Amino acid sequence: MDIKSYMHNVGVEARNASRAMAKAETNTKNLALTTIAKAILREKDALLAANQQDLAAAKAAGMEAAMLDRLTLTEKSIATMAEGLQQIASLADPIGEISDMKYRPSGIQIGKMRVPLGVIGIIYEARPNVTVDAAGLCIKSGNATILRGGSEAIHCNQALAKLVHEGLAAAGLPKAAVQVVETTDRAAVGELITMKEFVDVIVPRGGKGLIERISADARIPVIKHLDGNCHVYVDDEADFEKAIRIVENSKTQRLGTCNTTESLLVARSVSHSMLPKIAEMLISKGIEIRGCAETCALVPAAKKASEEDFYTEYLDAIISCKVVEGLDEAIAHINQHSSQHTEAIVTENYTKARRFLREVDSSSVMVNASTRFADGFEYGLGAEIGISTDKLHARGPVGLDGLTSLKYIVLGDGHVRA
Repeated sequence: MDIKSYMHNVGVEARNASRAMAKAETNTKNLALTTIAKAILREKDALLAANQQDLAAAKAAGMEAAMLDRLTLTEKSIATMAEGLQQIASLADPIGEISDMKYRPSGIQIGKMRVPLGVIGIIYEARPNVTVDAAGLCIKSGNATILRGGSEAIHCNQALAKLVHEGLAAAGLPKAAVQVVETTDRAAVGELITMKEFVDVIVPRGGKGLIERISADARIPVIKHLDGNCHVYVDDEADFEKAIRIVENSKTQRLGTCNTTESLLVARSVSHSMLPKIAEMLISKGIEIRGCAETCALVPAAKKASEEDFYTEYLDAIISCKVVEGLDEAIAHINQHSSQHTEAIVTENYTKARRFLREVDSSSVMVNASTRFADGFEYGLGAEIGISTDKLHARGPVGLDGLTSLKYIVLGDGHVRA
């Protein structure tokens, strides 16, 4: 295959399809989404079989546990994909929405209209659900998308692509509105991230190495996060039962996700009473604790943490732990060591909670809730195309609004500038 020519054709078709998608009616887009959702549930067994092919190959190749977890489809995750599409269909269509209309002294009216970004290139590893989430969000937001999944999920991604095309056809929308790159040749990625004439935004989803490469080499704007070193801070005014429950869920529900807690902070005045019991729970779940000197003194099973540990996204059964003086030190530690993804405080003090929300510089900040909630589906976005830790355009889980832009509109009645 001539990769350059193939990707050029994909780009041309995507740009043409984006113009049709930009003017598609809401009911038309919703018909495509609901048709895809029904097709996914109908073809559940075929999708599981395709996923088993991918898993068998991945295991034979020695894929690490965290990646295998992301690659795996279950009946529940298939149902969640379909539910996500239905939720996207139920959301208000942002395209064409007009806001901030105001009269100027000249008599003209100025406002803003929400419009699609155009063509979105998405490069991802392992997770076949991204194929559906990305397709659904791009369809509803009036964009075309080029999806380049990893070779490890090729069978499942191709099976899902057929179902997406079935939905587009049922709604009379162009098949090229959602294209899954058919080659696993990495040269396709190099082409995709430099096709400025056809692609408006790149969204990488995967390991830190992939995202660093895309960010360095892309000639197109990138929406991204590098890693997820998420924190839970247990305050000296925390409810103990809430703290245990939140830390357990944040760290142990799934180890291989970017919103899993990797770092635990505990206020010094309650560390003697709370930390040993929290540690006992974590150890019973198979979690290795790497702690500061005070942590190691209170938890004999803990290993001494290095400074690097406090910056690390483990994606494994490991957590770093530090005893801090209080809220000020916790906020300072988080702002220095976090990846600006998701942080949580456990406290019954409203004033401290407000300070934590205001002063912690991350894309999601939570009070008395698990960091695992940092997810487009849980936020009511239907799904997410990724999580952004950047500060321009989009931040946090990127849903429909994050896939749109604003343009100024001007209304006049023969007005001319003096």
